Amino acid sequence: MYLGYNTNGLAHHDLFDAVALLADLGYRGVGVTIDHGAVSPRRKDRLDELERLRRSLDDRHMRSVVETGARWLLDPRRKHEPTLVSADADDRARRIKFYEYAIDCAAALGSDCVSLWSGAPHEPINYSAALARLVDGLTVVMDYADERGVTIGFEPEPGMLVDTMVRFEQLLGRLDAARLRLTLDVGHLHCQGETPISQYVHLWSSRLACVHLDDMRRGVHEHLMFGEGEIHFSPVFDSLRQVGYRGGVYVELSRHSHIGPDAARQAIEFLRPMVEEENSTG
Repeated sequence: MYLGYNTNGLAHHDLFDAVALLADLGYRGVGVTIDHGAVSPRRKDRLDELERLRRSLDDRHMRSVVETGARWLLDPRRKHEPTLVSADADDRARRIKFYEYAIDCAAALGSDCVSLWSGAPHEPINYSAALARLVDGLTVVMDYADERGVTIGFEPEPGMLVDTMVRFEQLLGRLDAARLRLTLDVGHLHCQGETPISQYVHLWSSRLACVHLDDMRRGVHEHLMFGEGEIHFSPVFDSLRQVGYRGGVYVELSRHSHIGPDAARQAIEFLRPMVEEENSTG
């Protein structure tokens, strides 16, 4: 198991400065959120930037995942839009193309996975019909990922169509479930009342592709600095050790970019003893 940090918490930094900062702090992974300042699909030099990023990560012996949760990249007026459950078929196709681009980035970087989520419908539609849209889009995305040898980690997200582990399980019942892995956000579990968290780690251990870490309060979807929420993290790391998880645990403090270096430092100082304990007994 190793600690990583999501670049959505260093949104005001140059991407390569962010990688260097995280390496210096002791992180072993970078969660690369594709955005205007990070391997944007709009940049003409994106292939060169990807190659530079691959070399930068390799030189520092750092692993990576690709994150797709940029707020305003595809639409400057609608947060997180369009999605795989959008009403317009062309909009859904735009999201699919973006996910295919993210998969290409992950293949180029040798990333452990691409994390993605469902989105939320914004027009009257029943759950089953919205889920059918999601399944159709995900099937295309997973086919593309399979061709390139990239793992997809699906993240249940509060406020979206698939927001809980119950709905994730329902999703798995509608497609070729063996191909879809899980990005498990510890804060989201607590927010949604899906506790004890360690129980969910054990239940879903065979499908874990990535773990997101943040503190949170029940019923409030706000990513908090560790110690400012309600989560007890030692049992979380105990359960990850017990199930033999060896992937990345990525800090996600997307609202802390204004204090990015300090937030990254505080986070690793809080988490490192638990990871070192895991590694010493693993």
